[in-house]
Amino acid sequence: MLFRSLVGSACTLLGAATAFKFAPVEIQAQAAVLLHSAVRKSSLVEQSNMRVELLPALTDNYMYLLIDVDTREAAIVDPVEPIKVVEAVRKHGVKLTTVLTTHHHWDHAGGNEKMLKLMPGLRVYGGDDRVDALTKKVSHSNNLKVGSLNIKCLFTPCHTTGHICYYVTKDKSTEPPAVFTGDTLFVAGCGKFFEGTAEQMHKALIDILGGLPTETRVYCGHEYTVSNLKFARHVEPDNEDIQNKLAWAKEKCSNGEPTIPSTLAEEFTFNPFMRVKEKSVQDHVKQTSSIETMRSLRKEKDGFRVPKE
Repeated sequence: MLFRSLVGSACTLLGAATAFKFAPVEIQAQAAVLLHSAVRKSSLVEQSNMRVELLPALTDNYMYLLIDVDTREAAIVDPVEPIKVVEAVRKHGVKLTTVLTTHHHWDHAGGNEKMLKLMPGLRVYGGDDRVDALTKKVSHSNNLKVGSLNIKCLFTPCHTTGHICYYVTKDKSTEPPAVFTGDTLFVAGCGKFFEGTAEQMHKALIDILGGLPTETRVYCGHEYTVSNLKFARHVEPDNEDIQNKLAWAKEKCSNGEPTIPSTLAEEFTFNPFMRVKEKSVQDHVKQTSSIETMRSLRKEKDGFRVPKE
């Protein structure tokens, strides 16, 4: 019972500090490992044209502070924990002007109203009238500016009917672009088809996102990489790219480090939902059409029991 009270969760660990002091050394060590693994670290991706700080939120969400290096203007993607955002803005000494909302679900848009109260005057973009505190609705191919950065809105309905991905470039830059994909594209996976179809997700992943430059860095909405790769391994057990990425991702997660970003080039090597045209993936679901492969994969993934190892 003592062990359970100590390692059941990080919150339990903190609340059981007194019991922890008197626990056997081996139990203390195991509890410490679990506590350490529960702490998710932020991370900064620096390029000459932009900086992106990954801000962990809730259990497995990510918010992203996008900074234009030239002007110090910034945008925040899906600020579900506004206090953390304000702290990051102050730390970097930037001017936050923009909220980029990928979709209306509470764990992505639920912080918008508080964000506006903390920092009045923000522009809040999204592709759905259900997005909290929306000030400007956008649609496919709409173009925005954050300082000198160009942001192109990509309409990717399926997870929700109003889902938007945001593709970020800078004129005359040789650095990789970035795309913020919310719950459409994950590392090694994709979002559930809550409000859409396999045809829509196929278009979103293969035609729209898959048509971007392969060096584009992918910043997704959740830390699902390990479980996604375990499904990918189930689909393609002989794919060494999947095996290598899974070993890498497990190590990163055990240290509380993000597995994000990936690149589109990488996704085409280990993400089954980006590999629906590959014979090995089609054979797994006994389909010959890439759209039907997408449909079958999602159905199988929805019922997949992730191995604990």
